[in-house]
Amino acid sequence: MKLMFLDESGDHNLSVIDPQYPLFVLGGVIMEADYVRDVVTPRMLAFKRELFGTEKLVLHTADIARNRNGFERLKDAGFRAAFYTQLNTLMAELDYQVVACAIRKDWHLSRYGMAALDPYLMSLDLLVERFCMDVGDVEDGGIIVAEKRGPTLDHELELAWLNLKIQGTRFVRAKHVERRVQGLSLKGKDANLAGLELADLVVTPIGRHVLGKPSREDYAIVESKYRRAPSGRIDGYGLMVLPKEKGPNPATQ
Repeated sequence: MKLMFLDESGDHNLSVIDPQYPLFVLGGVIMEADYVRDVVTPRMLAFKRELFGTEKLVLHTADIARNRNGFERLKDAGFRAAFYTQLNTLMAELDYQVVACAIRKDWHLSRYGMAALDPYLMSLDLLVERFCMDVGDVEDGGIIVAEKRGPTLDHELELAWLNLKIQGTRFVRAKHVERRVQGLSLKGKDANLAGLELADLVVTPIGRHVLGKPSREDYAIVESKYRRAPSGRIDGYGLMVLPKEKGPNPATQ
């Protein structure tokens, strides 16, 4: 049984575009369920226990960056350095595949205007498609676990999932989506799931990379984990960046 854990970076709302971060990223980490249970979860808990003395802390990039919600000790430079060294080691040693879709919201809106699709739902189609390909022709071979985003957005996501089972994607027929993926499970951060924590940790480095910001060690680790074509190609397999280029919709020219 394969699991794909999803998390996001940035705001999917096209009416709100931050000029400093005009991007939406939906990222997933794909792992075997047994591996999550037997390796990932115990190692995540041990990491938190060793550094913070508790297993209840939830690894959340926004809290880590702002030294809040249990991460106040990160204000100390020495402790912060030790934290990132151990975190990067953990992320490098765990066995998982990364698949992500990054959408430049400003370019997307400029190109498609009122017809622009919701970045979250657009990204979800692409990630589900690739997950189905990884699962292969196995009945109920996969489960998708996504982070809760509030009642309204969760309802929209559940409708989008239903639509995928009815209409399929560009390259995966609806019957294959329904056969291969057992379901979509929505969980809050307070569920303290190691897979969702790992997904949270990979999406921000991807966003920084797509925007051309200075590279850090965490992105080098993420890059080594991307889902790849047999040739080793990442583009279109492990990372989709849309639209391909800035500019108006070619159909209107």
